[in-house]
Amino acid sequence: MASIRDLKKDINFVLGDIIESVHIKELENPALDGKAGDAIIEEAIAIFDDLMKEVNKKDVENAKAHFANIRKALAEKGEALAAKVRKL
Repeated sequence: MASIRDLKKDINFVLGDIIESVHIKELENPALDGKAGDAIIEEAIAIFDDLMKEVNKKDVENAKAHFANIRKALAEKGEALAAKVRKL
């Protein structure tokens, strides 16, 4: 099983890359509405906070299943945010 540290890094990298993608899109196309990009960034930060809160929970009965669910949620939410970035 991957370590908790690796899971935290994965969460940081995935959501950080999405935020960076928003900034790149905005720089490439100055005519874009900045509010849409800001909304995606705020959503990414909220997802980051929620996932990190779940990772740091101490009172879980089945740790392996708990962390597997967090990884699954990261993949699903990350893909949803990436789709929003592509639509910008």
